[in-house]
Amino acid sequence: MSLPADRYVRALLGSLYQGGVRHVVIAPGSRNTPLTAALTSEGAPFRTWLHLDERSAGYFALGLARQTGEPVVVTCTSGTAAANFLPAAVEARLSRVPLVFLTADRPPEARDVGAAQTVDQVGLFGSHVKWSADLPVADASALEELVRYANSAGARAAATALEAPMGPVHLNVPFREPLIEAGDLPFGEVEQPVVRSPRTVVASGTTVARLAAMLPGRRGLIVCGPESAGLPATEIVALASALGWPVVADPLSGLRMGAHDRSLVIDCADVVVRVPEFIEAAAPQVVLRFGAAMTSKPFNQWLSGQPAVHRIVVDAAEPSTGGWRDPDLQADESVAADPAAFTRALLGALSGTSVEASWTTLWTDANAAARSALRAASEAIPEPFEGRAVYDLADVLPDGATLVAGNSMPVRDIDSFFASTGRQVRIVGTRGASGIDGVVSTAVGASAAGQGPVALLIGDLSFLHDLNGLWPLRRHSLDLTVVLVNNNGGGIFSFLPQRQATSSRFDEWWGTPHGLDLAPAVALHGGRHVVIEGGSAASAIADALRRPGLDVIEVRTDRERNVVLHRQVWEHAAAAVRDALAGARV
Repeated sequence: MSLPADRYVRALLGSLYQGGVRHVVIAPGSRNTPLTAALTSEGAPFRTWLHLDERSAGYFALGLARQTGEPVVVTCTSGTAAANFLPAAVEARLSRVPLVFLTADRPPEARDVGAAQTVDQVGLFGSHVKWSADLPVADASALEELVRYANSAGARAAATALEAPMGPVHLNVPFREPLIEAGDLPFGEVEQPVVRSPRTVVASGTTVARLAAMLPGRRGLIVCGPESAGLPATEIVALASALGWPVVADPLSGLRMGAHDRSLVIDCADVVVRVPEFIEAAAPQVVLRFGAAMTSKPFNQWLSGQPAVHRIVVDAAEPSTGGWRDPDLQADESVAADPAAFTRALLGALSGTSVEASWTTLWTDANAAARSALRAASEAIPEPFEGRAVYDLADVLPDGATLVAGNSMPVRDIDSFFASTGRQVRIVGTRGASGIDGVVSTAVGASAAGQGPVALLIGDLSFLHDLNGLWPLRRHSLDLTVVLVNNNGGGIFSFLPQRQATSSRFDEWWGTPHGLDLAPAVALHGGRHVVIEGGSAASAIADALRRPGLDVIEVRTDRERNVVLHRQVWEHAAAAVRDALAGARV
């Protein structure tokens, strides 16, 4: 006869499956034995992934969920194991990725009495999850009621994770001993699964009609920031064409890459807004923004300093549920609506004429000049340059590839140097909290989705921070190409005021040189390692993308020279923009 927890757990997992969960990441332990036994039993409908490190497991699940668009369950034993999920919960909440944390726990009578491996797990993730529940313990005397409750909890968890804004939920599941009986039970039939469909958000007809009358004929920008699920490129560029507006596209928006019309896409905004002659003429009257705030700090600062601009933010999330994306506190309107549905409705309602063509030409000509000059200046540099690594990746990533952007300098270099392309290349990054932790695991999780080759551009400190994240590659026969930019420390700080303000102690406390040889770490995880100390890494990257397993292409650069070279290529691009403006006036 099976334990009460067996039916209870299978009811919970069955409703999660009906709600869209197909992948489960399992960190091993004792207290989560009922969950692990059910998930790995004969007939269980899930693809299960083992990971030894709970912190890395959370990010692995995040990378997998973002790639598939489906909620992913990640489970662990009780105690500090559960606490290690917190960083991934924070990132999933802010970057809107659907995760379901199932943390096993001790029963109520074992809590707060000094029992081993027991911490307060109720509400462990606080406001960093959309919903949490401390489930009751399975009990034979009320088993039918508990099975119905487990069905409901699983359905609610999956639907809540998927509802706009998507994000993580937490179910804390206590178990009494015995945790398992002799024998191995098959998964069996799902008992009365509950299905709850997530709601969608549609803008009111009144709002659409008002904006359709207000926007035509005005100088405007469509700004597309990072969005984990991607933004509706076809609809947005159609709206931009109708209005005659440029589309300023963050590399993590999905607008820079693909077969859609990219003639109005601006991919060098970070550069052109540094040119005084350009920004004098480029002030918009209206800004329509989709997605989160842009990666480019110069662009964000320029836009926030523009007077008399009507700023509209369109977001599928209600403001009360985390849909208030206004870090500069300057939005005039926040429209709660699905971006694709809103854009189609607005496009259908437009009745006015587009703005004069010179407005769009101003932006596209300056952008083309900057893009060409950036590449020419970068390729002319005879020494190792970190921007060159981005060009090498952009040149060889095939259709269907995913590029995971590391934080700090890698994502900013991708913003500057990864130009728009017609290839279907998806660029993603952990830009919710923008931490350097868990980036390797996120990329490995993206590889687990099996949707094409995955490359990772990452800095040395971030790589060191998450070496455990490489473990699943060999365990699960996954493939990953890592372009590791090693400048022996925290390169981004050399661009910041700390460099001048703390010159005598900067290197020790901000630059933080580690002096480590990274090759043994790669070998530990069965990977191949090559060092590039000059010239192009494109052929090495292309070869790696065609091979199975782990490849790490280490590009060694100098932190101090990196700052000088970046400023040098930015100035070349700025000069080209000025020349383009002067030519347009002649």
